[in-house]
Amino acid sequence: MHLQTHIMSGWCAANCFKLTARERFLSMVAAVLPDLDGVTYPFGQEAYWATHHIYGHNLVFTLAASGVLAAFCVARIKCFLLFLALIHLHLIMDLLGSGEGWTISYWFPFCHTEYSWSFGWDFNSLENKLAGLFFLLWCLWIAVYRQRTPLEWPMPKLDAQLAALAQKLRLRRTKSPGKPEI
Repeated sequence: MHLQTHIMSGWCAANCFKLTARERFLSMVAAVLPDLDGVTYPFGQEAYWATHHIYGHNLVFTLAASGVLAAFCVARIKCFLLFLALIHLHLIMDLLGSGEGWTISYWFPFCHTEYSWSFGWDFNSLENKLAGLFFLLWCLWIAVYRQRTPLEWPMPKLDAQLAALAQKLRLRRTKSPGKPEI
């Protein structure tokens, strides 16, 4: 699955809970963090294929990453559980949308059994694009109706400007043509 889809999935899921701006930001980080094992890509395709979906796509990494991220949160237990769920969502999305031949070594380093789903779709498939579109539309809905964007914690001024723009577009759309304003 595409990185931006993972990031948006974390943002959207975090907006289903009462969290701080930083906790919502860390939810995006949690949702994409398993792909940290893809840093070997610049070293060649063989190195990438040998490491990606192994070191960051397992239970040990999931528990450790969730714990580290939760340490920076106010609602530590709630965020730990959310981060666990988001990383597992990442794994499911990867099993579905990474293409043929990709597996996940969920029990690594204790066991090297690799898991895959035979009904997954290609990385550049319509299904992956639709999943990305779904999360993008959800992010836009959050911007319009919750008045915040994924930039709320790292760039609050830009977030406020984008949220105001979304609100302005919403208000323009809801005004009926031909009716005088009061």
